[in-house]
Amino acid sequence: MSEDRFDVIVVGGGLAGSAAAYTLAKAGVEVAVIERGNSCGSKNMTGGRLYGHSLKKLIPDFEQRAPLERRVTKERVSLMSATGSTTIEFDSGSLGGDTASYTVVRGSFDQWFAKEAESMGATYVCGIRVDDLIVRNGRVRGIIAGEDRLEADVVILADGVNSLLAQKIGLAGPTRADKVAVGLKEVIKLSPQQMKDRFGAYDDNGTAWLFAGDPTLGSIGGGFLYTNKESISLGIVATVSDVEYSETSVVNMLDRFKEHRLIAPLIEGGELLEYSAHLVPEGGYDAMPQLYGDGVLVAGDAAGMVLNLGYAVRGMDLAIEAGRQAANAVLYARRKNDYSKKTLSAYKTGLENSFVLQDMKLYRRAPQFMENRRVFTRFPILLEEVMRAMFTVDGESSEGIVKKVLPAVGEAGVAALARDAVQIISAL
Repeated sequence: MSEDRFDVIVVGGGLAGSAAAYTLAKAGVEVAVIERGNSCGSKNMTGGRLYGHSLKKLIPDFEQRAPLERRVTKERVSLMSATGSTTIEFDSGSLGGDTASYTVVRGSFDQWFAKEAESMGATYVCGIRVDDLIVRNGRVRGIIAGEDRLEADVVILADGVNSLLAQKIGLAGPTRADKVAVGLKEVIKLSPQQMKDRFGAYDDNGTAWLFAGDPTLGSIGGGFLYTNKESISLGIVATVSDVEYSETSVVNMLDRFKEHRLIAPLIEGGELLEYSAHLVPEGGYDAMPQLYGDGVLVAGDAAGMVLNLGYAVRGMDLAIEAGRQAANAVLYARRKNDYSKKTLSAYKTGLENSFVLQDMKLYRRAPQFMENRRVFTRFPILLEEVMRAMFTVDGESSEGIVKKVLPAVGEAGVAALARDAVQIISAL
């Protein structure tokens, strides 16, 4: 990379970065995307679910063009104990249309998105690590990569969780272990017949499945499974500060998860295609950094834009919309020829008027709910005891269902369960 100048530099070629680059390039702005990986998506390991509504604003026909895996028509959530599991399932063809979500493999999907931005005129430079930012008179003026300096009117930081660049210029504080999780993921190849038999994966229909409890041995976190065309994405996410609770490494958690009686038959005979690990932001709205400064904006995972609601995990749709809003703020600043913090605050205004900050604020209590250890320890066992009482027929007991399940509920504590119910309702 030689010394040069662009109107805008985007650090990071993930979804937020490419959404910003696509929007800016389409408007005729000279934009360069600097990606540390050898290709866009090579360092991303997201479990693999894209809610399509935000991308549809940028590319209305993306469903016909993007490398999508399956349309999610089946939702599952399981609470798992060591010996069993309780699963809620919603299966409907109504999960489609403009509100459809899809499973994706980030390696191929991110490369496609980058090519879409390149077709609009964006420049991508991969395999380059940005070490620092050029700051003059208190304003960000570009980036430093090794001995190379590249200047711009604005820099958009979309460099992922634990953005050291945002920390260097005071927009973000040091990453806290209780606000990030470590995720491990395997992509396991299965035959078309195995996909049909094990997941009911006919045509392009797919499954999104989340797990809590035994997968992390009571540590805060959970498991996930997404069906792709001829593979599944299977993984574990555990809060960094809480991993010691179970005295088990995340690697061993994933191995145990794969051996569970619910999971083992689903992956039997599968071929491991990919193994990856990554940090995931999970602090919610209250852990987000400052989103803008003089000559700089922060978007996507770098801005903590991830929602874990227990029954759904969102990040990609938030990142894409944030990238678009960042680009719109830059276009506004260009019209004024003013890249000050005051002018770039239009970015936050745009986010506040969009679903990004509205949803982040709406679910700001969700991280507190997810920190309730009973969700990962007592709840799965309680449900197993309740279900066992309901479905056991021994030819001796003549008690009704209510009397059968009361001992299990009573042991957990009615008052504690009531408090948990209130917390869940207020969080979600």
